[in-house]
Formats: sequence, C-alpha cells, structure tokens
Amino acid sequence: MIGKSNCEYCSNYVFDEEFGDSECQVSLDEDEMYRYMTKNYKECPYFQINNEYKIVRKQM
Repeated sequence: MIGKSNCEYCSNYVFDEEFGDSECQVSLDEDEMYRYMTKNYKECPYFQINNEYKIVRKQM
C-alpha cells in the first residue's frame, strides 16, 4: 500500500492532452477550497486509488 497520497495513483489525477500535463479533477466550491487550503493535511482527503482491475471485475 502507498504510504502517503500520491497524485499519480489517484483516479482524480487526469492527463490533459490539450495542455500536455496532468491535473486534479476534484471540483471544489469556494468554501471547500478554503477549508482544503487552510487545513494541514498529511494526506489528500479526496484521494481515490485508481484501480482499473476493480472496475473490470464489476463489468464481468
């Protein structure tokens, strides 16, 4: 298991072909963004493991 949240393994971290860079796709409103930016998190509270195999198992 990954110790700290790593954006590269998060399902919210998506590669944008237009800009050629990856970015977080979590949509936060102003209040949520303020809380996120002012709190000291050890790990991202929005981290979701990108597990492609889990998705495939549900399709079977």
